[in-house]
Amino acid sequence: MDTGVLDPGAAHAVARPENIFDRGAAQAELAEITAAGDGGVRARALQALRARLDAGRREIRRRFETEREPGSSLMRATAFLVDEVVRTLYAYAVEDLRPAGTPSTGERIALVATGGYGRGELAPHSDIDLLFLAPYKLTPHNEQVVEEILYLLWDLGFRVGHATRSLDECVRHARGDVTIRTSLLEARHVAGDAELTEQLNQRFAREVQAGTAARFIEAKLKERDARHKRMGDSRYQLEPNIKEGKGGLRDLNTLFWIAKDVYRVAGTDALVRRGVFTEGEAKRFAKAQTFLWTVRFHLHELTGRAEERLTFDLQKEIAPRMGYLDHAGASAVERFMKHYYLVAKDVGDLTRILCAHLETHHGRRSRFRPAELLPRRSVDGFQVKGDRLSVRGPHVFRDQPAEMLRIFAVAHARDLDIHPTALRWIRQHRKQLGGPVRRDPTANGYVRDLICAHKDPASILRRMNEAGVLGRFLPEFGRVVAQMQYNMYHHYTVDEHTLFALSELNRIERGELAEIAPIATEVIHKVHSRRALYIAVFLHDLGKSYPGDHSEVGARLARRMGPRLGLTAEETETVAWLVEHHLDMPQVAFKRDLEEPQTIRDFAATVQSLERLRLLVCLTVADIRAVGPNVWTDWKAALLRDLFWNTEDELSGGFRAESRDTRVRHAKDDLTARLSDWSPDALAAHLSRPYPAYWLAWDAETHERHARLVHEADASGRHLTVDTRVDGYRGVTEVTVYTADHPGLFSRIAGALAVAGASITGARIFTLTTGMALDTLWVTDANGGPFDDPEKLAALPETVERTLAGRIKPMQELAARRTGIPSRYAVFTVPPRVFVDNNLAPRHTVIEVDGRDRPGLLHELTQTLTRLNLMIHQARIATYGERVVDVFYVEDVLGGQVSHDSKIKRIRERLIAVLEGDGASDGRRGQGRVVVPIET
Repeated sequence: MDTGVLDPGAAHAVARPENIFDRGAAQAELAEITAAGDGGVRARALQALRARLDAGRREIRRRFETEREPGSSLMRATAFLVDEVVRTLYAYAVEDLRPAGTPSTGERIALVATGGYGRGELAPHSDIDLLFLAPYKLTPHNEQVVEEILYLLWDLGFRVGHATRSLDECVRHARGDVTIRTSLLEARHVAGDAELTEQLNQRFAREVQAGTAARFIEAKLKERDARHKRMGDSRYQLEPNIKEGKGGLRDLNTLFWIAKDVYRVAGTDALVRRGVFTEGEAKRFAKAQTFLWTVRFHLHELTGRAEERLTFDLQKEIAPRMGYLDHAGASAVERFMKHYYLVAKDVGDLTRILCAHLETHHGRRSRFRPAELLPRRSVDGFQVKGDRLSVRGPHVFRDQPAEMLRIFAVAHARDLDIHPTALRWIRQHRKQLGGPVRRDPTANGYVRDLICAHKDPASILRRMNEAGVLGRFLPEFGRVVAQMQYNMYHHYTVDEHTLFALSELNRIERGELAEIAPIATEVIHKVHSRRALYIAVFLHDLGKSYPGDHSEVGARLARRMGPRLGLTAEETETVAWLVEHHLDMPQVAFKRDLEEPQTIRDFAATVQSLERLRLLVCLTVADIRAVGPNVWTDWKAALLRDLFWNTEDELSGGFRAESRDTRVRHAKDDLTARLSDWSPDALAAHLSRPYPAYWLAWDAETHERHARLVHEADASGRHLTVDTRVDGYRGVTEVTVYTADHPGLFSRIAGALAVAGASITGARIFTLTTGMALDTLWVTDANGGPFDDPEKLAALPETVERTLAGRIKPMQELAARRTGIPSRYAVFTVPPRVFVDNNLAPRHTVIEVDGRDRPGLLHELTQTLTRLNLMIHQARIATYGERVVDVFYVEDVLGGQVSHDSKIKRIRERLIAVLEGDGASDGRRGQGRVVVPIET
């Protein structure tokens, strides 16, 4: 008998089954209850059976927690328990509840397990799929039996997916529906007439499977590809779905379905005998399956439901339960997740091996195969087997290790795949990719040229990475393979993020992101150091596997690796500079006032040249877009564009070349021309209201809009005006508030917006000479898009008014909305930090607050600044998953910078106290924040 792991079965290989469920004793107990004949028989029978079911589950849980049995044993034990319950219920239904004497031929019935239950693959809270199989149409008696069994299962708490079909119906449906065919492929007899189940198996093989293997393969692989796309199409997501995600259990199921349908086998042992897998690959399959099953069992037990997503909080719980401990340089959860990603990579590797074998032996055409190459027997010195590159034997890679790199270069250039046998030989000899070959200029040239390839380099580098070649040849890259970034901001492991960034850079170069990133799309064709740009993107995060600041460490790695990869001294220095400064552009764009000349001068002094500015904006866009879905927004794009243009002007000698007074005069002249319909007195009155800083902060169109808003509000005597405008350029909604200024006004407005469900991304705050405040805030909805719901926009002025009047208490309102559900944020700790700097702006003190996010935090921070007698003139609001970074430009009550050491110390202490306050949260805050990528 085949002992492989593809089809574990359910009723066999379960240790001490009598301790889990004793069917004989259960049936005797039910018979005794029935024989008593008094009232409540059914309820007492259910109670007795439920007690035995619960005892069986406790025994399985004990083996799980105390004996540390692996997931494979636990899945089988759970399936065995369900089998025994179903068999007991069947006997109870036909013997005690619905006895029919000797059944006729038409009254035969079989209970058949299908789906995961048919494979014997049941986690604690899995559904059970049952087929009630009849020879012909179900008789009235059998309908009653089926109904009794289903009601008993539901009363016991099972979630049952069921179908009632005849033999003919099963065959007919399986022919026309690949889902039903797959379900019947896993059919396993549980109770009733075993001969019926055998007849089904025979007819299924003869009438459904015969001659249709190729169609079934195509259907399952197409289904798999669609599922991968739906789940994010990466096996390296930081919160993976271990069942449906790429590299998860469903991929192993797909292998099982294809192997069982095509080769008519039950386990991997048979696939080894057929030459599909080697013994080593079969062992990798078994280890992957056991690991994933064990993780799934933990997920179900911890959550008490059929949870399949390995979220951050569950990762931290499961890691120690599976024996992972903190080690120097890596926490237990990081080590656990690295193991998970390596297992997911193995699943992908095994899938490719099986698919390659199917393409070779079952006529499937490789997606890489160009028709003009098919007749050829060799390409660039490599053999062509079918449509795949190979070599004469394993000695080629052993004696010429650089060929392990060249074969990938040729495959990419020729749009060919690599034969699975060649990949096996590569895995066997990849240890040769060290020592001399790492110093070989030719070998390094292959890798460098692939990194800089004009045709999507990420695709071939990903194949090299999954074959274990890239990390072996470049150990600096090997250190970040499967390295998770344990936070809620990044979506992928470091190596996968790196490859995504290369892909995004290539898309920029090909013009695919012209509407999303027009500046980068334009300037990438103006850079002189294209090779340096691509190498910098590849190296930019490699420092994350070493202690210290990863940008500085990465720059040192770049200086070491550049010459090895064949870069010139100039290219190497450019790469090192880009890696060291790859966070600078988002740091400035998302945290600093871009209308402040000092900000632009300082950034331009760092960049120094237009070439570096162009390189940096391309790297920045690619880096941010590779963080994860929905991280890139129009607001961030607009801020990066503004910084690029202002810096370009500065480097060209044009940014703010005019004096401050001249610029103010020009702004007033422009507004005068736009307000030609105003009387001279009204115009003079308005021009005298704003202080000089206001005129420098806005363009002429905004000056006009504000002027008309102020004039109309004053003329109508309104004490509060709230104006909203959707800004399509920035992808935000601009909220302008005009009202009497008073201490704490901005804090109250921030609280009102939080209550309204708006997330603040930035603010500019001005007080006019009349004592009125003219504040502008940019907000988004909870998903990062414009806050443009008509009903919410209509309600916003009233919410602001009631908050300013004290009728709404923002903190109380937000607290009342908390659900009490534990937050995934709870597993993260962010040390609170407060920076106070008087060198970033000549007139303002810049306060940067860094800590753990929670609802209403912005309101609390601004309220604290108000109580410290500080006036907020501008705010930049940002989050990175669980971490918040807010920047405030402030003045003291006399209108200058905060200069006294004692006052600065008090600011730090008060803000730290807010950050360390009660952070009870019901999940993503959505109040006053937007995700902005700085630490990518």
